[in-house]
Amino acid sequence: MVSLFQPARFLDVGVASTALDGPDACGDLHLVRHVNGAHEAAVLVAVVDGLGHGQEAAAAARIAIDTLDRHAGAPIPDLIRLCHAALVGSRGVVMSVAQFDVARDTMTWVGLGNVAGVLVPGDRVSRPLYTTLVTRGGIVGTALGPLPIRPWVIPIQPLDQLVLATDGVHSDFSDAISLHQGPQQTAARVLARHSKGTDDALILIARYLGSGDQS
Repeated sequence: MVSLFQPARFLDVGVASTALDGPDACGDLHLVRHVNGAHEAAVLVAVVDGLGHGQEAAAAARIAIDTLDRHAGAPIPDLIRLCHAALVGSRGVVMSVAQFDVARDTMTWVGLGNVAGVLVPGDRVSRPLYTTLVTRGGIVGTALGPLPIRPWVIPIQPLDQLVLATDGVHSDFSDAISLHQGPQQTAARVLARHSKGTDDALILIARYLGSGDQS
C-alpha cells in the first residue's frame, strides 16, 4: 500500500487494504497528493488496481502510481493518457482518479474499469442520497485506440466523503459508510466486513474539509 503526503488541511483520508499474495505483491494501490501549480489548493486522489493479483499486477499498479505522482499537476485526462503510455507491455490497470479543487468546492473525477466510487453527502438532511460515480470501460495500458476519458465535475461541500473501492470489495460497501466515525476507522471496518477474500482489495475514504481548518 502506498501512502504519500496526506494534505490534512483539506482532506481527512482513511485507507484499508489486503493483499492475496502478501503486501509486497499487492496490485491495489493508492495515491493522495497535494497538487502544485495552477490550482494551489488542490488534492489529487487515486486508486489503481493492477489486473489480476501477484507480482505482475503489483508492478503495473506501481507504474501507474509513480506516473500519477510525477505528473500530479497535469489535468486528469492527461494523467490517464500518460499512464496508458507508461503501462504498454504490462498487464494494465483499472483506475479512478479525482482532483479536489478547494477554491471552487468541486471534484473532477474519471473512472476507467471497475474501481467503484461513490460520493456520500455530509448533510443527509438536505442531500440524503449518495452519488454513484459512473465509470467507463477500458483497461489503461492495454486498450486499443483512444480511452473513453470523460471528466465529471461535481460540486462538493465540506464533510462530503469520496469512497473508492477496488473489485476485491463487495459492491454493497456503500451501505456501511458512516458519517460519525473517522475515515480510517470506517475504511478498516468496511474492508473487514466486505472484502471478498479472493483478490487484493482496497478501500479509500476521503472526507472533504474545505478551505477552512475543520480538522
